[in-house]
Amino acid sequence: MKTQKDTIKDLFFINHLKVKEIAQIVNTSSAYITKVVKKDSRYTNEKEFRKTIASQNRKVAKNKFIKNKREKQRIDDNYSVVIASHIKASKELSKGNYLNNESYRKWNYSAYKYNPSKKRYEFDSTLGRSYDVPKYIKER
Repeated sequence: MKTQKDTIKDLFFINHLKVKEIAQIVNTSSAYITKVVKKDSRYTNEKEFRKTIASQNRKVAKNKFIKNKREKQRIDDNYSVVIASHIKASKELSKGNYLNNESYRKWNYSAYKYNPSKKRYEFDSTLGRSYDVPKYIKER
């Protein structure tokens, strides 16, 4: 039959439980657990082992924190680009402002083909064009 001290030592050295956890399991004070554990010859080795584990866990947590921070920054940067392009598009297409030919060409880039000999963008006649759509737009 195991004594209470043997149970405490097994939980601490074999199962690597914390002092508070052992105190709850055994139903004693954490001071008593510490007193029993410190008298064992394996205590210094266990202490070093736990230090290395804690150090590794801190490194992992730090790397995870940095990764999450970078990801959040990337998302924020992408969001600000989308917002800026939305604001620009809203201004270009708003009824209060005149939509110039260059902006129209950018919005309908597939309808215009560049003619290098004339240095202008020409509307694709196969698409069908209404009277208010420019036939060509000069390059700036």
